[in-house]
Amino acid sequence: MIYKSLSNPKLTASFKEAATTGIAPDRGLYFPDHLPVLGKSFWSSYATMEKKELGFEVMKHFVGNDIDKDTLAEIAFSAIDFDLPVVRLDDHIGVLELFHGPTLAFKDVGARFMARCLGYFSAQYGEKTTVLVATSGDTGGAVADGFLGVSGVEVVILYPSGKVSPLQEKQLTALGQNIKAIEVLGSFDDCQEMVKTAFVDQQVRSTRKLTSANSINVARWLPQMLYYFVALQQKKSTDHPWVISVPSGNFGNLCAGFVAQKLGLDVAHFIAATNSNKTVPDFLHTGIWTDRTSVATRSNAMDVAHPSNWIRIEALHNNDLNTLRNHVSSFSFTDDQTMDAMQRIYNQYRYIADPHGAIGYLGLERYLQKNPNYFGVFLETAHPIKFTEVVTEALGFSPELPEGLQRLMHSEKKSTVIKNYDELKEVLMQKH
Repeated sequence: MIYKSLSNPKLTASFKEAATTGIAPDRGLYFPDHLPVLGKSFWSSYATMEKKELGFEVMKHFVGNDIDKDTLAEIAFSAIDFDLPVVRLDDHIGVLELFHGPTLAFKDVGARFMARCLGYFSAQYGEKTTVLVATSGDTGGAVADGFLGVSGVEVVILYPSGKVSPLQEKQLTALGQNIKAIEVLGSFDDCQEMVKTAFVDQQVRSTRKLTSANSINVARWLPQMLYYFVALQQKKSTDHPWVISVPSGNFGNLCAGFVAQKLGLDVAHFIAATNSNKTVPDFLHTGIWTDRTSVATRSNAMDVAHPSNWIRIEALHNNDLNTLRNHVSSFSFTDDQTMDAMQRIYNQYRYIADPHGAIGYLGLERYLQKNPNYFGVFLETAHPIKFTEVVTEALGFSPELPEGLQRLMHSEKKSTVIKNYDELKEVLMQKH
């Protein structure tokens, strides 16, 4: 598979090159030069395919010969070797739970896949790599856990000070070893811009081999397809066509779902549900893209005003607005609506949703009001315990903290506080 920069198609890379560099030299995102065809043999056995085979059969087309088959099969399986259940709330609505991995968030899938790929490349080629990543919450924890102790890889995680939950912060700052946490006095967009700037800073690049573990990296983004494939294996013959509502911030999750759909997965429609950071819903409604500054909400992992992956979603739909509108509906919701939804979901179904899942539910609810002849699935992207303060405020109680996380909460926080890119550059220029 060849990957091309969406800013300049003449800039191309193999999977290994795209994974180990993160973004193209022109700061463009890498994108497959074609989408493969999953043959009849795949689809004839798909419904009963084991996870290990499923992961390999999907990902082999995107990795090519850069990783040998046996290793790739192990890497793909390790990314999804935990439960990914669709829990049915009633006959019309289900929730895909993506929080059964080690850090209780959907990003465990992509982070574990990418970590093992980079570990393999480091062992094969002896190249020491620095993973530089910005997080609005869950990415950092998943990346820290996935890369912890991986030989030849150092991880530097930027997060906005005071804008992640206490548990999320401990997952970033308490591990040590090859994980370094950078606390930025700013927003997630500030963190993301610093990361992008570092990638084109030749002084930094001459000191470190940089890659990113955000969903801008193909090795983090593409494996997210796998849980859509696992989810659709759970579709019942009596179900109406499925629509899937995706709580969306940087839009890598939704983008991966679109790739799965393009490969032939039977999803009738997608819903992009956002919080008050509504750049995409407004664009789809008006056709006008308006740059904004991110605002802080109770669903902090989605506080993104400039979603990096939107350009990939446009590319998947031939950069045609009408085609996009036919394949995705998008709605935004306020904090008050989110809190109300968490209460209603619990009162009606005795199901505890985190604030991001609640926004996914609201998007699904809005869509089904006018399109009732579907079975709707919303994504619960993180365990509600990761947002215990919001859940407690909404429901009056908090889920029990798992034992492993109880120990983590009592661990020492270690972070470096910075205000601007120059201070980040100073950190990166230090010997490592």
